[in-house]
Amino acid sequence: MNRVREYREKQGLSQFALSQKIGVARQTINLIENNKYNPSLNLCISLAKVLGTDLNGLFWEEEDGK
Repeated sequence: MNRVREYREKQGLSQFALSQKIGVARQTINLIENNKYNPSLNLCISLAKVLGTDLNGLFWEEEDGK
């Protein structure tokens, strides 16, 4: 589970706009959001920076199970 889509939408970014900011294909963003691709650590860090969060907030479940 990840919150890439949630954070991307909060930032008002399309998948394409986010992909351009981090230098990957739009399809990569789509695959990550749909849990069909496990991004590298460097890509995870780039996503977190652009989306204004940290790795814990973006990729790990909260304690209450959300």
